[in-house]
Amino acid sequence: MSFLKFILEAYEGIAVMRTICPREGIIELMIAPDFENEVEQILDDLKNGFSIQPIASPPDIKEI
Repeated sequence: MSFLKFILEAYEGIAVMRTICPREGIIELMIAPDFENEVEQILDDLKNGFSIQPIASPPDIKEI
């Protein structure tokens, strides 16, 4: 998770990451407007070395 956080921070302002469940490795990405495609490309590239699976937001997580 920290590796992904550092990668996203290198793209200043593209997205913010917060940890939902550290034990299960569940995070939430809050993506800046107009950067969805760039974040998808970054995640697709990282899938070559890591297990990344999108999940639906849990119902008890509040939208920001």
